[in-house]
Amino acid sequence: MKRHLIGLAAAMAMFGAAHQARANDDVTIGRAVITSFAFTTLDIGQNAGIWEKEGLNLNILSFRGDAVLQQALTGGSADFGLGSGPAMGFHVKGAPATGVAVIAGEPDNMALCVPVGSPVKTLADLKGKSIGITTVGSLTDWLARELSRQQGWGSDGIRRVAVGGDTASVAAIRSGQVDVWVGELASCLQLQHDHSFNVALVFGDKIKKFYTHILFARDDIIHTKPELVRRVLHAWFSTVAYMRTHKQESMAAAEKNMNLVPEVASEMYDKEMAMMSSDGAFDPATLQVVAESLKELGILPEVPPISALYDGQFVPVKLQ
Repeated sequence: MKRHLIGLAAAMAMFGAAHQARANDDVTIGRAVITSFAFTTLDIGQNAGIWEKEGLNLNILSFRGDAVLQQALTGGSADFGLGSGPAMGFHVKGAPATGVAVIAGEPDNMALCVPVGSPVKTLADLKGKSIGITTVGSLTDWLARELSRQQGWGSDGIRRVAVGGDTASVAAIRSGQVDVWVGELASCLQLQHDHSFNVALVFGDKIKKFYTHILFARDDIIHTKPELVRRVLHAWFSTVAYMRTHKQESMAAAEKNMNLVPEVASEMYDKEMAMMSSDGAFDPATLQVVAESLKELGILPEVPPISALYDGQFVPVKLQ
């Protein structure tokens, strides 16, 4: 009888260990840039143990723009990605990754940054000037094109130069490669705090209906591991809920990743948490704006059906 109980206990222990091993899945998530408050959600959730609680071992990769992120998803080095709304156009072009959840809405977190002493004083002064963006087809590219179009110059009235993220953009301005740049409002505010740049425009003041950030999943994972997609989204939106009640912890991650002083981090927390989606749900009208912009600004030859841009089966995410 004693041997039987010992054997049973050993078997149960082995079953528990095997069950735990199956539950803890490795997942790699890439983000288009590191200097994004919304994308620090990964770090915050990891630090708070939320991903581990979901049975996920999270590996975070950071890239230099949407195009590079999509290359990583195509090559299989990333399972999921955090990118921009316009990056949904990559899927229409054949990229094997699809938007599965909304991260953030209108671009209240994006700004036009101008160096102190620049001859660019008004939006009219931008005509023919060079503007730094991260990569072609990215959110920053779309914002620069849209700004030019709204000024009546067509989508190419401002010369766009792909220079990479915020740090590379600052270097490009200081070397004379570009005149102004499109970047994260937090980074621009930090530079304004340092008296080297000014925030000339917050893009959310000009654009009221758009998807700034989207969470992408590789198509093969959507088809073969839909439950993994659900667990990733549950971990993400559980972290967003945590962030709404843990300002200091959220600010700490932003200060570290984006090199912000506490005053700027606090301002960005208040502004950007209001942008963050709580459940990832898509709005058809906003998707149509994105779809039309992809043709209007030359990213795609025709307006795609919105069904080609996303997969809505996993949202809205419901937290218990």
